[in-house]
Amino acid sequence: MASQPDGRIVVGVDGSPLSAAAVRWAARLAAASDSPLEAVTVWEFPPLHGEHGLVPPALDGFEPERCAARILDETLAAALSATAPAVRRHLKAGPPGPALVTAAEGAAALVLGSRGRAAPPGAPLGTTTHYCVHHAPCTVIVVR
Repeated sequence: MASQPDGRIVVGVDGSPLSAAAVRWAARLAAASDSPLEAVTVWEFPPLHGEHGLVPPALDGFEPERCAARILDETLAAALSATAPAVRRHLKAGPPGPALVTAAEGAAALVLGSRGRAAPPGAPLGTTTHYCVHHAPCTVIVVR
């Protein structure tokens, strides 16, 4: 038996212009419905193929979680006004689609840009948004 939505509005943030638009849309929805707002950025460590499983020198010092935190902070700062509702910030590790679906469990809505940083410019939906539309346990709002 599925649980009742807890009222949260979850927004996926990847630093793309469309994710900034999704943040603005989610903030307006959260304010209008007096709902908590959660912003989620997902990071994934790239597969490593170095000798003996060691980190190749080009990735030495690469910290994807720190990079994801910077993207989240910068996007929220640029997209939200001073009067925006408080935002709970979350960093999740793993493939973006499944991580966002998990973050949206129990939420009233998941808000996403129609495509992110890696999608070709003409693509109507990026792979992460496509995944979430088909698998999220709540309403998905796609911002174009």
